[in-house]
Amino acid sequence: MTVTLLGATEIRSLAAELDVTPTKKLGQNFVVDANTVRKIVHAARVQPGERVVEVGPGLGSLTLAILEAGASVTAVEIDHRLAARLPQTAAEHGVEPGMLTVVDADALRVTELPGDPTVLVANLPYNVSVPVLLHFLETFDHLQRGVVMVQAEVAERLAAKPGSKIYGTPSVKAAWYGEWKLAGNVSRQVFWPVPNVDSLLVGFDRSEGERGSIEERRRTFQIVDAAFNQRRKMLRQALSGIFGSSAAASEALEAAGVAPTARGEDLTVDDYQRIAGANLAR
Repeated sequence: MTVTLLGATEIRSLAAELDVTPTKKLGQNFVVDANTVRKIVHAARVQPGERVVEVGPGLGSLTLAILEAGASVTAVEIDHRLAARLPQTAAEHGVEPGMLTVVDADALRVTELPGDPTVLVANLPYNVSVPVLLHFLETFDHLQRGVVMVQAEVAERLAAKPGSKIYGTPSVKAAWYGEWKLAGNVSRQVFWPVPNVDSLLVGFDRSEGERGSIEERRRTFQIVDAAFNQRRKMLRQALSGIFGSSAAASEALEAAGVAPTARGEDLTVDDYQRIAGANLAR
């Protein structure tokens, strides 16, 4: 049986049926264009038989496009009305039983995903996109790659490299888990309601093997936070609170092969990890 996609008219009809008004609080902007959801699925390289996790499926536009590609979906939805309606929508559009699992929960609190999906595909609410991504990458090591649609500024920060003005805390923390690249533009006009910001697709491929222990990650992220909280300062000053003094910070930085006069935006995730290692060894 062929899976069919939602059109703009049906999306508005579904929203009316459920008494759903897209809200800024939940960052809800529903995609009403079939070509766009297919573009996202293609960018994510979704293959038949794969298990995909989708965060914030909403009325099901992107969900159906993933299912159309032959993958099964675990959909995490915080809105109870949307979570309850999604299986019916899927069935009405030709989805076979067992291909869709809905988790009615806050994505930031989810600690288990049925089916151990390996791919993340989502149109993420703008207000929680980075916390959701970092939570999923930290919690679910079976996620190997993904493509998400986020606010353009967020996508650019996630994919930014050292030395860039937009390189910051999200850039380094995301890089802990793997490689990030911009994966395409999205017109504002494909959304309902039309947002007042631009969107981009950003994709990741998880690095092979474990980068470090939970404690190493915690200490590395602590140092990243300190470095960018005072990003205009030299690292020996920005990290003095963690190491006890500027002199101690300089000593640890030199031990890690990093110039004490460098600034946070100059360092790679590997540099930060070495600084954390120097701190743990103290």
